Amino acid sequence: MIPEYILKRKGARSFKDLDKTVLEYLNKGNIQTANLIEWLAVDQLVLLKNILTDLGKLDWYDSFYESISAQQKPSANSNTKIIGHTFLQLTKDQSIIDYLSNHTSDVPRCWAAHWLGVKETKIHKNLEVILPFAADSHFGVREVAIFASKNTIIDNLDIAIDILSQWTSDKDENIRRFAVEATRPIGVWTKKIDKLKESPEKAITILEPLKSDDSKYVRDSVGNWLNDASKTRPDWVIKVCNKWQKQSPTKQTGYIIKKALRTIDK
Repeated sequence: MIPEYILKRKGARSFKDLDKTVLEYLNKGNIQTANLIEWLAVDQLVLLKNILTDLGKLDWYDSFYESISAQQKPSANSNTKIIGHTFLQLTKDQSIIDYLSNHTSDVPRCWAAHWLGVKETKIHKNLEVILPFAADSHFGVREVAIFASKNTIIDNLDIAIDILSQWTSDKDENIRRFAVEATRPIGVWTKKIDKLKESPEKAITILEPLKSDDSKYVRDSVGNWLNDASKTRPDWVIKVCNKWQKQSPTKQTGYIIKKALRTIDK
């Protein structure tokens, strides 16, 4: 039985504040991380060994260890990616994918997203398998879903925009937000999309339906997308904001416009 105070915790504000008992539960895969500090603190090799033991595949551990140890600059993000890719190299067993995809811990779900993201190179299939991770209840899994699909999106940008434009009407704010965040021209910790830095108008079919979205999570992403574009195409961003201000004089649209113009207005 996991203590109530652990289940209801808000997460440590710094690494020195981490509860040792919480960290033990995290490394065993018994609980999800509560914030970024906890996510970064998870010892993924320890967690992996516990997962492989549960799967009866502990003999695979050395392959993962060698791949992770070969990195010049290891990080939590790169470890997550390498573990996902190594799973793909070792097996195509759907039951293992399902096990990781539905694990209590968010970290194995991140591995599964990377596994499927690199496995499915066709854009329609790639986004189809990434969709559940884009809708995941955990912030970390949703971010990794973007990392896992970004290369395929860039390589198939026009088709990806067509598909993601349809996602903007989804009832789930996480899916609407993914459609925006995955196509940000610059973004955070992900590859830049040069075509959208040069021609942001290509993605207007994603942005337009969300110009007055009820979700702050989505509005933040739309505002940040436009702010990205303002660094290379300020003329276009100003034009869009002026148009939206006339067409949609709502508080929600005003919020997006303010966020979009923050670099231009400096």
